[in-house]
Amino acid sequence: MNSKSKISLLPIFLIVAVDILGLTLVLPILPFYAEHYGASPQAVGFLVTIYALCQLVSGPILGRLSDRTGRKPMLIVSQLGTCLGFILLARSHSLGMIFLSRFIDGITAGNLPIAQAYISDVTEPQDRGKAFGIIGIAFGVGFFIGPGISGYLSQFGYAAPAWAASLLSLISVFCTYFLLPAHVNHESPHAVTDISNSPFNLHLYKKYFANAALGRLLLLYFVFSFSFGNFMSGFALFAERRFLSNGHPLGAREVGYFYTYLGLLAIVSQGYMLPRLLKRFGEEKLVVAGFLTQALGYAAMVLVYQMPVLLVTTLLNSFGSGVLRPALASLISQRAGRHEQGAVMGISQSLISVGQILAPILAGFLIGRHWLNVWVLSTAFFSFCGFWLAIRPVKENA
Repeated sequence: MNSKSKISLLPIFLIVAVDILGLTLVLPILPFYAEHYGASPQAVGFLVTIYALCQLVSGPILGRLSDRTGRKPMLIVSQLGTCLGFILLARSHSLGMIFLSRFIDGITAGNLPIAQAYISDVTEPQDRGKAFGIIGIAFGVGFFIGPGISGYLSQFGYAAPAWAASLLSLISVFCTYFLLPAHVNHESPHAVTDISNSPFNLHLYKKYFANAALGRLLLLYFVFSFSFGNFMSGFALFAERRFLSNGHPLGAREVGYFYTYLGLLAIVSQGYMLPRLLKRFGEEKLVVAGFLTQALGYAAMVLVYQMPVLLVTTLLNSFGSGVLRPALASLISQRAGRHEQGAVMGISQSLISVGQILAPILAGFLIGRHWLNVWVLSTAFFSFCGFWLAIRPVKENA
């Protein structure tokens, strides 16, 4: 990747990092916030589901609109929605208001697919694996800093991290407005090919899945999102119950510190290891290795009853997750047409949303019945499914 591309990626890195930092301030407290107002584990799962369900609809729409009107204006719209959602969360005094806050955030959630489309605009195909890694680094920075701050702020009440997140979202709007160039993609009414006047077009799903290679990559992206979503949506409740049986229960502060550890691992795996691994092995081999190590790490969590064991098992599944997202995003981007990046990234985000709709329901159901090891093994099972699918040969379209 040349120096010009790296400079072009700096604004989007800063924007995504601030966005993720806001998200990670809220993520550790959400299960406990909801339980404070009487939510069951199943209701906590539906809290994640409502966000993802809205994102399922909004992702392709915002992605395709960004192909037409430009990345910058649609990114600002998405960020303003996130800011509004966090403000409402901070002012919540009932479970219903918490659900409404996640609905508003979800229906405007286009930050990540638009950022990925922007990266596709300013990089060459052979550089996209490394370029998409910057989103992983931004995730790592957010998870490294945000949850620790959230854990500290939670002692002043669950609203405090939400207020801090809303402030960061507002800062991200200003960052986008002042730092992001408005002309990086091919912004003209004729730039996007083969689309109807409606931004949400189910024909696009059929079109992209009909392509054998691209369809398999999209399916792998869904499997990854389901497995990872199952882990993330269930971990706080799993840790609370598993460590309670040992007499050392984990609360919002401890879960926040654990997410900080995840962030540190993400920075190392995607900031240091990923560029070297991509150069040596390429995206396709990293996808296979990522699913395998993720599955092994999740499966080993049946042994977790003490914090040191949890930290060791997390090394495996964190590496797998860290390489899978950028490697799959790079391969999907390379298979998409030049003027379809926003649409394809929107489709990818919608598949993540489907995974995040279904996974929390499964996690809430299993953990609500205290089937903790079943939940762990279900997460590992779906990662193994991704590994099996990744090693199967694919027939190219004639």
